[in-house]
Amino acid sequence: MFAVSLLVSGVTLAQSFPNKPLRMIVPFTVGGPADLYARELSQGMSPRLGQPVLVENKGGAGGMLAMEALVKSPADGYTLLLNPASVLVMAPFARASLPYDVRKDIALITTVAKNPEILVLSTAVPAKNLRELVDYLKANPGKSNYGSAGGGTITHLGVEMLKVEAKVNIVHVPYKGAAPAVTDLIAGQVQMALLGIPVVLPHIKSGKIKALVVTSDKRVAALPDVPTTVESGFPRVQTDYWYGLIAVTAVPSAIQARLRAAAVTTLESPALQEQFARVGAEAFPSTEEEYRSFMIAEQAKWGAIIKAIGFKESD
Repeated sequence: MFAVSLLVSGVTLAQSFPNKPLRMIVPFTVGGPADLYARELSQGMSPRLGQPVLVENKGGAGGMLAMEALVKSPADGYTLLLNPASVLVMAPFARASLPYDVRKDIALITTVAKNPEILVLSTAVPAKNLRELVDYLKANPGKSNYGSAGGGTITHLGVEMLKVEAKVNIVHVPYKGAAPAVTDLIAGQVQMALLGIPVVLPHIKSGKIKALVVTSDKRVAALPDVPTTVESGFPRVQTDYWYGLIAVTAVPSAIQARLRAAAVTTLESPALQEQFARVGAEAFPSTEEEYRSFMIAEQAKWGAIIKAIGFKESD
């Protein structure tokens, strides 16, 4: 009887949910790709839930401030977080301590978006494809460097993955974001970088930098002539950056299901898919089980890279 009572209570709670505005935390500042994804998703979810879904930008500490805000929020389903891959996949291996436990504290609502990364070169680097670049790096070990958007990000670890697979030596130069890395790449201060397509597309089209390879399993519409790492002989080097939607574990399962239905229906809509495609992203809806399987596979891949290079982030 007690189990039946709990089930009825959960269903009743879900039927009355939500009765006030929700908030969706974004662990980055206004204007970036994650902010765009969150605003498009929240706008689509609002009419489906019958309440506004308000975006709250809370950047800092590599997403840890936003994650801490989420896990400290009431377990009522009114607080969501658009999570970058790093907080669920890289941080558990790269940080000495975390303000949350991925296995115990986090409810996986759905994956949201995939954003392909692209390896770009200074125009001074004499390579027209990935094989030529690998040959050039092997002939000049330790003489080239690459910029990243920061240590522990996919823009860092993706190149480290390439280094392992291709057996080359490139020096890492971390920056505080993608923008300064692009600036120094254009100026020739670094020779290459692995960055999100929206960040570098204007500079590729203007000829200021060279697009070498998309680190994904399929080409992107914005740069149809640029091959993938799969086509180039390095199928293990895939670094799509992705985002998901999460809540806290203690949110009742019926409410989680309501949130998931609103989010997935929004992500499946042609209007949202068109908005994502404009910035080189792909809508990426999933069930809870699909999200969990995907996350575990990503943890295995990136955990191995982090361990191989001995990387640790400072708290």
